[in-house]
Amino acid sequence: MPDYYRHTKIIATLGPATESKEMLSSLITAGVDILRLNMAHATHKWVADAMWFIREVSNEVGRHVAVMMDVKGPEIRTGAVEEPIDLKAGDLIEFYIDGAEPTGDIPAVSVNYEGLPGELLIASTVLVDSGLIQLKVLDKDDERIRLEVLTPGTLTSRRHINLPGIEVHLPAITEKDKNDLKAGVEAGIDFVALSFVRQADDVRVLREFLDGLGSKARIIAKIEDQAGVRNMKEIVKAADGIMVARGDLGIEIDYHKLPLVQTKLIRASQKEGKPVIVATHMLESMISSPMPTRAEVSDVSHAVREQADAVMLSGETTTGQYPLESVNVFKNIIQSIEPTIDRALNKTIKLKEPKAKMLRSAAVLANDLDDSGIVVFTRSGFLAYVLGALRPHGIPIYAFTDIESNFRQLLLPWGVEPFLIEFSEDPEETIQNALGYLKRKNWVKAGSWLVVITNALADEKIIDTLQLRQVEE
Repeated sequence: MPDYYRHTKIIATLGPATESKEMLSSLITAGVDILRLNMAHATHKWVADAMWFIREVSNEVGRHVAVMMDVKGPEIRTGAVEEPIDLKAGDLIEFYIDGAEPTGDIPAVSVNYEGLPGELLIASTVLVDSGLIQLKVLDKDDERIRLEVLTPGTLTSRRHINLPGIEVHLPAITEKDKNDLKAGVEAGIDFVALSFVRQADDVRVLREFLDGLGSKARIIAKIEDQAGVRNMKEIVKAADGIMVARGDLGIEIDYHKLPLVQTKLIRASQKEGKPVIVATHMLESMISSPMPTRAEVSDVSHAVREQADAVMLSGETTTGQYPLESVNVFKNIIQSIEPTIDRALNKTIKLKEPKAKMLRSAAVLANDLDDSGIVVFTRSGFLAYVLGALRPHGIPIYAFTDIESNFRQLLLPWGVEPFLIEFSEDPEETIQNALGYLKRKNWVKAGSWLVVITNALADEKIIDTLQLRQVEE
């Protein structure tokens, strides 16, 4: 077995700082498992070019990565302003919907959501530009909102608006999202991260749209507001995975409650056996610094200790000066923290199917053996995802599949190392091919014991089996 086996996966966002062939090769070689495409400002041509480039570089370095498209989602933003508006505490400002006319007696800026006046109540809090500018609603009509400035700031064009505690009625996916998804599906994306998921129906809307495109991409629901937090249990059940999107979430809820909400989301995901990603501001200082702050080291360590499936880099690898160093910091923290975590299996997960319960036995057996691992063969990904959710510490989960899309989607769950091979009609031949591959690639040593989950033929019936195999000399 490898001297150290990393369980926690690493996600990096592709951007100007990482688009060169040299840097992309370095990131993939360093251990990035998934590359994220942020569609907030991306073009469809960029998506197609990026996907082709990622696959080409992966083939050249001999290590493959999955690709996750992060769609922009339904955002409320201010419109363009000719000159920045300096706001002082106590000043008044007006928001008016696109197509309406401002009152004209105070500074005004348009907003892109025509339902905003109807959503807000008098005395509601409105946060602008990542919460830097705080406003209070004083008055409104069907087209305009008059607000008082509570915290000073400078308002520039197209700033994001947050409405803490207000449940807005925006569509789950916008027309832009639909067009972006069509381009992504055509290019071959593996995951879709859906922004601002407020309820389980949002996930179902996206799934129906992807089904219509013939896509099997797995859906990652981003929890970014209070509605998403309230409905987390239903959202976790509906989605294929969860992202704790701490940027907007940290604005929408009391900042001191963010660690508690992160813990709740991780536990809710683990209970349902769904992957969970912790994202945003993980190593924010490394956008301009070669070293993380001590607080950032502790933050990443906390996510690893809580056994999130993956941690994610955003600005650090899109525009940052030290993208490769950021990935290596992740790796170093993970390698230091993972061996110190309690080796107990995840006892909260609900295992309903007999086959899933057999996987728990496999994890217990592998834990009891020295220098062991679990080998599983899967065409849907189900077995490997459940094994990862069980959290067998120190135990590599070697997942073999003959489906390329499934192979890449197996790069997300905790502890799973996927391999793409051809399956034989003879299960024994497939097992021997898999064990031989692991030995040739130095994943296992001769004499090691492996727990193997596979099908077997008995009296002309296919049965599920748990086998103990020793790697041949």
